[in-house]
Amino acid sequence: MHKANGRFYTRFMPLVENRDMTALFLRFVALGALCTAFLGGGFAAPADAEPVAANTVQVSQFSGKPVPRFESLRYTAVHGRQGPSLDHPILWRYEKEGLPMLIVRETHGWRRVRDRDGDEVWIQARMLRADRKVVTTEPIIMFDKPADDANPTANLQKGVIADLEGCDRNWCEIKIERRKGWVSKSSLWGVETATGGL
Repeated sequence: MHKANGRFYTRFMPLVENRDMTALFLRFVALGALCTAFLGGGFAAPADAEPVAANTVQVSQFSGKPVPRFESLRYTAVHGRQGPSLDHPILWRYEKEGLPMLIVRETHGWRRVRDRDGDEVWIQARMLRADRKVVTTEPIIMFDKPADDANPTANLQKGVIADLEGCDRNWCEIKIERRKGWVSKSSLWGVETATGGL
């Protein structure tokens, strides 16, 4: 049985220190109090951003595509920022092309995404592509057919990124390099928005 040398999910912490983030948070709290005092109520979402409620699918006015949806990283190094502009600090540096991301919000030229670990950041839209990828959430076996008694073809480690070919109720067909096979749907992240943390 082949042990797949798949592409692995990696993510690195940014250079922003905890004390910097704490100070930034306190500034946001102070700003919130001022806005509440002036407006006499809570915050309104920015006019150019589209939030998405849980289990709700909308069509974005910016991309014309449904939100939420999955896309994947276009490059091997992508910065995730605190807000939708280059002026915002980098929160994460993702270092794996093809890593699936759940788009939960959009604005002009930027996408708010959620990664497999549940963290949300803003990424430039040009850093993403529509290719459907998945990442394994645990060590699993790939089979030649969608059945537990099928012939095993590969052992996959946690964090392997694969192309998503299609799914049925319990199984998904994936492709890693030139090798195709079936794995348990519950062992993948990037298949359905309902299992993406919404």
